[in-house]
Amino acid sequence: MATIKDVARLAGVGLGTASRAINGSGPVSPATLERVRKAIDELGFRPSHAARALLSGSSKMIGVYIPALSGTFFTPILQIIDTELRAAGLHMVVAFGVGLGNARRQALEGIEFLIERGCDGLIVMTSALDEDDLAVAGSRLSRLVALNHGFATIPDQCFTVDHMLGGRLAARTLLENGHRDIALLTGPMELEDSVARIDGFLAELAAAGTDTTAMWRREGDFSPAAGWAAARELVASGRKPTALFCANDEMAVGALSHFQEAGIRVPHDLSVLAYDDTPSAEYAAPRLTSVRMPWQQMTLNGINQLLNLCYGLKRPVERDFPVTVTMRASVAKLERQGSR
Repeated sequence: MATIKDVARLAGVGLGTASRAINGSGPVSPATLERVRKAIDELGFRPSHAARALLSGSSKMIGVYIPALSGTFFTPILQIIDTELRAAGLHMVVAFGVGLGNARRQALEGIEFLIERGCDGLIVMTSALDEDDLAVAGSRLSRLVALNHGFATIPDQCFTVDHMLGGRLAARTLLENGHRDIALLTGPMELEDSVARIDGFLAELAAAGTDTTAMWRREGDFSPAAGWAAARELVASGRKPTALFCANDEMAVGALSHFQEAGIRVPHDLSVLAYDDTPSAEYAAPRLTSVRMPWQQMTLNGINQLLNLCYGLKRPVERDFPVTVTMRASVAKLERQGSR
């Protein structure tokens, strides 16, 4: 297999000149460029990614860590990242939480994997790590961006949303529609963003005089299966709240499935409010009212910041990501709901 040294020798140029001609990384005269191209064609030379990285000092790869490669939450975010990186002539390498150990251990191992692959920079999306864990990034820390989580030591490299406000808006939506007897399905309460949205939700209800200690409440793992199981348990309990708040869309979709099976009409018998506003909310039956997190805006600005850090670009970076509620068909005013 021909190497760049073979190309340089045949073209009668130095290795550095051949490298600049191949990578477009510096000035090369038209005549020299033509000789290099002819040598490439004659030798059938194809520069390997590793060779390009060695010569340019850049792998042109960005590592992305996410906790799970499933569902409708992470997939759109990965699509945004991949589209933006490809438009910039870069590639994405993904690691996600697998194997033994808890979420923190999986995240640490995933970041180590990405660093070992020579990624120029890192996008990390997990709330399982604390400040001390950032040491795993080593020299890459200055080229690391965190999505959906904040670290006090690298505030300018963190892009997240106000989940406390999101929880408050969820509660406010149900209260404004007359609901006081509300059931609650939380996400994993060891995750910071999950805790924040539930704290905001309960605080808003308490401020309105609702006794949150008497609420029917269960914890799920953000999966549709968890939503289905919680809905089954709620129905079996004999409790008849007028509304259910699910801490993400996928659990809400699972809950809708069981309610339909049990003959409970949403929203006629029970209102269901979700969180995240992913595509699964828009195409559920009925279409889910959901707290909308501006994931696309957050992700795009995080990418811009990382490319600025890695490649000296000057892309615009914004940090204000407003949280709203997308009203659809799954929440109704209490007086419009029948009795079960």
